[in-house]
Amino acid sequence: MTAGDGSLRSRLRALVPLWSGGEGFARSARAGVPGPYKAVGRTQYMKHSEGFLRLVNDAKTRVKEIDLDGYRKLRASSDAHVLVDTREESEWAAGHVAGAIHLSKGTIERDIEGRVPDHAATLVLYCGGGFRSALAADNLGKMGYTNAISLDGGWRALKDSGLPLE
Repeated sequence: MTAGDGSLRSRLRALVPLWSGGEGFARSARAGVPGPYKAVGRTQYMKHSEGFLRLVNDAKTRVKEIDLDGYRKLRASSDAHVLVDTREESEWAAGHVAGAIHLSKGTIERDIEGRVPDHAATLVLYCGGGFRSALAADNLGKMGYTNAISLDGGWRALKDSGLPLE
């Protein structure tokens, strides 16, 4: 069977653009493919709903944030910290910062105390762009973690930063 002939494979391919990988989900721009995306150059990113953005903006009023330059300074200072990738498993598998640990937004609250029991540890969290990591940092604060920091710009900033990637 060939694509476009009504086969199951063809029907599944038609549905793929409708899948939402959440904040930071990107795909190559293809003309005529519907989906809730916003274009940035030749890449399209998931457009966020107003409700999600309100939730993120509320969390950001309570969490510490750091930008890429601030993170570089933190790394250069050799201050102890744990870099936590809060993206989904498929995003992690596609690439991540060397030395980061993976605790996705869906599991971090459940698993953090087993991986990082010190509630005073400096945790730098990143996601695709800094939205999911802000939500995760807010929840970690509610759990008693006193130094959870969200990396503004997330993976989009990190992948072009020159930092070692895996």
